[in-house]
Amino acid sequence: MTEWLVRRFVKDSGNTGDAAVRTAYGQFAGIVCIVCNIALCIAKGAIGALAGSVSIVADAVNNLSDAASNIVSLLGFKLASRPADPEHPYGHGRYEYLAGLVVAALVLAIGINLVGSSVERILDPAPVEFSGALVAVLALSIAVKLWMAAFNRALGKRIGSETLQATAVDSRNDVISTAAVLASAVVSQATGIQLDGAAGAAVGAFIVWSGIGLVRDTVNPLLGQAPSPELVEHIRTKIMGYPGVLGTHDLMVHDYGPGRQFASAHVEMAAEADPIESHDLIDNIEQDFKNDDRLIVTLHYDPIVTDDPAVVDMRGWIDRAVKIIDPRITIHDLRCVPGPTHTNVIFDCVRPADLPMGADELRRRVSRIVRDHYPRTIPKITVDESYVSSEQ
Repeated sequence: MTEWLVRRFVKDSGNTGDAAVRTAYGQFAGIVCIVCNIALCIAKGAIGALAGSVSIVADAVNNLSDAASNIVSLLGFKLASRPADPEHPYGHGRYEYLAGLVVAALVLAIGINLVGSSVERILDPAPVEFSGALVAVLALSIAVKLWMAAFNRALGKRIGSETLQATAVDSRNDVISTAAVLASAVVSQATGIQLDGAAGAAVGAFIVWSGIGLVRDTVNPLLGQAPSPELVEHIRTKIMGYPGVLGTHDLMVHDYGPGRQFASAHVEMAAEADPIESHDLIDNIEQDFKNDDRLIVTLHYDPIVTDDPAVVDMRGWIDRAVKIIDPRITIHDLRCVPGPTHTNVIFDCVRPADLPMGADELRRRVSRIVRDHYPRTIPKITVDESYVSSEQ
């Protein structure tokens, strides 16, 4: 059903990383959800008012809020598709993240409001009029929301949209809340025990919990979360796959919205090689990332001495030795400047972001390790911060 709708109404089904294609998918999803939610709101609102059920009316208001969230999502996709301008050279893609945050906040607000109204009903219970129409409308709502959850999840994965993923979670929450409302109505009819308020409170609490998770998930990209392990591994593997590349480090990834990521890294190559050829290879790697992955990558050339066995051995020993402090610590850009009384050993040391010791303490610890093994050296250490997750 989802595929048929996409083929029928989304004209451009090309590269989903394209801004125009993302906008088409996002706007299409928004329109479909607005129509479904308004229809459900009208049906449940009428039934809830006739039956005198606070939980059904609250469920109807929930659908109306969902429609408002869909409008916000539509606006977010539209604003995110705006091209770059002199004031925003990286584009406007983060509008989509902001739209997802608004949707998450609305979900949280709906849950809090539902808990409040349900507590009032618990304190002041009232009978709910049971009917076949009530069961039919709630059952239909569950079926529609199940489809909407799958629909938004599929499109969200297809274009990598946090906004549509949040909408899918919201639809899943609606399935649970409506099922709880239906179950409470059936049990109340069968036993005479009024569960309307209790069901509404339980559903509201679940929606609040889900809303908190959605807020966290949508805030993270805005705060500059670490790139995904899959992306980090892909970048590293691709760079290391070129002949002549000895290593890569200092990877940074900046996210300006879905499909608008920029990365930079250092690439180690033999200092003895022709620098013109090394520079040409780096240019080719950058262009391949742009063509293959739609990722703008800037690479810095680090020449590494490979024809001096003493330097090679020292680099390997220090890289292994610093892992006594923490297995995630690495070094790079090591070079030696010999003098009449000592040798300056100059290198960078990468500090994981969550390492308990600070940069100064790490520098002292590494310097002590090096000098204990190479007493005629003076380490000159620059501590770099890691900008990818410590698990990577």
